[in-house]
Amino acid sequence: MQSWIRERLTRRGVLSGGLVAASGSLIAAVAGGRRAGAQSGHDGHPSSTPQHPHYTPAAADSAHARAHGPMISVGGVDRARNGFDPSAMLTEWETGEVSKLADGRTLRTFEIVAEDKEIEIAPGILFPAWTFNGRVPGPSLRVTEGERIRIVFQNNSAHPHTMHFHGIHSARMDGIPGAGEALPGGEFIYEFDALPFGCHLYHCHWLPLKRHIHKGMYAAFIIDPDPARHPEHEGIARSRLLGTPENKEWQEFVMVMNGFDTDFDNENDIYAVNTVAHHFSKHPIKIDRRRPVRIYLVNALEFDLINSFHLHANFFDYYDHGTTLTPTLRTVDTIMQCQAQRGILEFTFKDHETGLYMFHAHQSEFAELGWMGMFEVVEATA
Repeated sequence: MQSWIRERLTRRGVLSGGLVAASGSLIAAVAGGRRAGAQSGHDGHPSSTPQHPHYTPAAADSAHARAHGPMISVGGVDRARNGFDPSAMLTEWETGEVSKLADGRTLRTFEIVAEDKEIEIAPGILFPAWTFNGRVPGPSLRVTEGERIRIVFQNNSAHPHTMHFHGIHSARMDGIPGAGEALPGGEFIYEFDALPFGCHLYHCHWLPLKRHIHKGMYAAFIIDPDPARHPEHEGIARSRLLGTPENKEWQEFVMVMNGFDTDFDNENDIYAVNTVAHHFSKHPIKIDRRRPVRIYLVNALEFDLINSFHLHANFFDYYDHGTTLTPTLRTVDTIMQCQAQRGILEFTFKDHETGLYMFHAHQSEFAELGWMGMFEVVEATA
């Protein structure tokens, strides 16, 4: 094959609009996916599955035409087959089973299962993932500062796994080889106090670490501040505490930035937020113009040193790691995160006109290969 043809038909070029037409196998996969979607709930096709409230078909069509139209993936992903919906993931908080300890403190118990599962990460592109509770990212665990946390971890995978939590805990609960592993068919119970408050994550820490992370074993771990512990910032703390009246004023979303190496050469071929390439370009996130927005942003990207988040036509305050109640950066529109770095973004569209506003990684390659989305700012009807 001539060198110019080899250069054009790179693995990174396969998702760009011009080269989709050059790949007969990918077209067949996408076309097959479209036909299957009529029955099985592919994005943009009829389905008996109820649509998530943040998904609007009309906005999806409009966004697809405007958001770099031919530079995004073509077709839809079978959400029913995957067993998870990236839009629903935005607001799915796993709060566990609540009980009381002898000293009166709250105990939150979670059950997490590791399993091997094939998932669709872009139209017609399947990936052999390793998952927590059958999804990538795993469930977003949300607790309150100072509570006792118990995680019953069952390994139904064919590989050894652990759960390493970014937070404060004892060495024997660290979730590394020799301190918290679960062999295939085995179980381990992690238990520790939820400290410090902030936007954290958990992930498998078995070796080789890069393989266990890039295969999908990561998720958000949010510790809300206890307002009683922060009297100087009680109002702000209450606004972050799930279920309070102050918290209900906010539109909160969890976004896990991730990527997938589909040919296992230690370079990513697809980038995304919440796993599916270009999902939020096709299915914009609906925003009530009057209410502030809070994003819990986690970077779980393997193989690339830096990821980023850029918001169009607006600015936000940023709380690095979420461990402060005052911003670490004010009035910025782009932030960078290395792997496992995370933070909280806060902003508002109250002075904006309604419409579609883009957000994406400000590495152009990442955006064109899947890490791009839209907010649909609307006037609330109620």
